Amino acid sequence: MAPAAMRIAAQSLSGAKPVSYWLDDPARPDPLPALTGDEHTDLLVVGGGYSGLWTALIAKERDPERDVVLIEGHEVGWAASGRNGGFCAASLTHGLANGVERWPDEIAKLEELGGRNLDAIEEAVARYGIDCEFERTGEIDVATEPYQLEELREWHQEIVALGITGVDFLDRDAVRAEVDSPTFLGGLWDRRGVAMLHPAKLAWGLKRACRELGVRIYEGTRGLDLVRSGEGMAVRTPYGRIFARRVALGTNIFPSLVKRVRPYTVPVYDYALMTEPLTPEQLESIGWKGRQGLGDSANQFHYFRLSADNRILWGGYDAIYPYGGKLSADLDQRPETFLKLAGQFFDCFPQLSGVNFSHAWGGAIDTCSRFTAFFGTAHQGRVAYAAGYTGLGVGSTRFGADVMLDLLAGEETERTRLEMVRSKPMPFPPEPFAWAGIEITRRSLARADDNGGRRNLWLKTMDKLGLGFDS
Repeated sequence: MAPAAMRIAAQSLSGAKPVSYWLDDPARPDPLPALTGDEHTDLLVVGGGYSGLWTALIAKERDPERDVVLIEGHEVGWAASGRNGGFCAASLTHGLANGVERWPDEIAKLEELGGRNLDAIEEAVARYGIDCEFERTGEIDVATEPYQLEELREWHQEIVALGITGVDFLDRDAVRAEVDSPTFLGGLWDRRGVAMLHPAKLAWGLKRACRELGVRIYEGTRGLDLVRSGEGMAVRTPYGRIFARRVALGTNIFPSLVKRVRPYTVPVYDYALMTEPLTPEQLESIGWKGRQGLGDSANQFHYFRLSADNRILWGGYDAIYPYGGKLSADLDQRPETFLKLAGQFFDCFPQLSGVNFSHAWGGAIDTCSRFTAFFGTAHQGRVAYAAGYTGLGVGSTRFGADVMLDLLAGEETERTRLEMVRSKPMPFPPEPFAWAGIEITRRSLARADDNGGRRNLWLKTMDKLGLGFDS
């Protein structure tokens, strides 16, 4: 970055608050008391993010008489569910391309289930009166390099051949008519497959809906261990115990209470900025009347969207894996990444020079080697888990909740018959091999972006093995 550009980027960050914009909201509910003493329940849900909240809610919808308890180690929505970009996608497979590559024989069913899942989220938001600023505007994948444009054009032809509708190819003029950036050369617009929302308000709304249906929620209550107890299970917490017939684990990047699951995920720290609200003149300079979500097509990609009050969220690019998979609040802030993101923002939207960022934050994503969630049971079917959403869990965690409840019920359904549900990703190796492999992959992806998309031998080998690293 040139010195002048660096000064502009640094100045734009001078007043940024080191907290997620979504969580820095007066609507944030007060935390609920922690569990003290012993509890007994039919179903215990561990984790108060989207995964756990949807599981508790759907469990009560399926059987209103079922007794359900949910515990959360901090506050509901505090982790990834309150820090993401608010892109709620229909895809269950981290994008259509990943699904076609891994499960070509199931992709039609996976796409159908994903569309139904997004419809169900939209219906639940309306039914429970969840004010999460839900807008089903779609998403545009933009090309910023000529090779990316050709790849998008070829991929659109494949999408059409698969019989999938609602995805349009946009040339340079068409994409800039939607959102005007001098860096945009074209794009693919998925018109119905993605909604924009306020992620923290979705979590808080689900919390309220769960409680209205009778779910007992304890915050500040971390599950410490999981053991057999008679015909059920027991989870120890700092101030008590919970005895449950069945347990659903929605802990995602936090260490699973089923220890054999832990090698399947690693934490990847992702970072985002939020601008101050744009003036009408600034908004007019970029267009964006359709309010779609956007993402560029590089390996190290950006995602960006408008908030309800016309701020721009700008995130992505760096995906940082801490050695040993360490989780720490200290890693939520990374000034060198914020400076890089700010400079790239003004490269994309030079007409917004002078805009300042109000918030800068980060958080950990539960990445797995196949980029999309995996599922399973433990303790002879008494415990179910879902993890590995790799940054696209805003929508697919609801599907994962249905899968966990199917597994706990011992039911064979259209979900549990899927190869995606019945198979596992390859686990990550122990250190130092995990860090070395991930770092080689990150550097190789950066070189590919600088080299017309050409992938080196390492990446080609990883592709053949169906392995990768992403956020």
